[in-house]
Amino acid sequence: MPAIDFKKQEKGLYLPPAQPMLVDVPEMSFLMVDGTGDPNSTAFQDAVSALYSMSYAIKMLPRKGIVPEGYFEYSVLPLEGLWWLADGGAFSFTARGNWAWTVMIRQPVFVTAGLVAELLPAVMKKKPNRALDLLRYEGFAEGLCVQMMHTGPYATEPQTVERMNAFI
Repeated sequence: MPAIDFKKQEKGLYLPPAQPMLVDVPEMSFLMVDGTGDPNSTAFQDAVSALYSMSYAIKMLPRKGIVPEGYFEYSVLPLEGLWWLADGGAFSFTARGNWAWTVMIRQPVFVTAGLVAELLPAVMKKKPNRALDLLRYEGFAEGLCVQMMHTGPYATEPQTVERMNAFI
């Protein structure tokens, strides 16, 4: 049976159009790490690395002869992020010191908090990373949102955000 690719199955969530649109994002389960500051920081890079290390450890369990109940082949989902201001100050795309973030990777339904806790010591041993201490597994329902695909350099993201704000 081919691996399930949620990006293809759930195009409304993972392949937005080039124009702003409303989407209702249901509750899903994620591995998450919280932090603050510039996404070019070591802390952010460590958080991303921790998420991928655990996500691939879960995906590869059958290769070690471990098959969690309900397991199915799947493609690891893309990194997602939530962003806000840590101090409530003014937002700036260039001054990132007051940014707060949660980076996360969605997990298939067979993943449980118990499975994550069970795997954590082995992942910490194989891929030491201080952000693994901050990793958590939980459900998150974003609800009604506006989304669109941003194409182009990071420098033009403000125009994409302006288009979404105008749509709202």
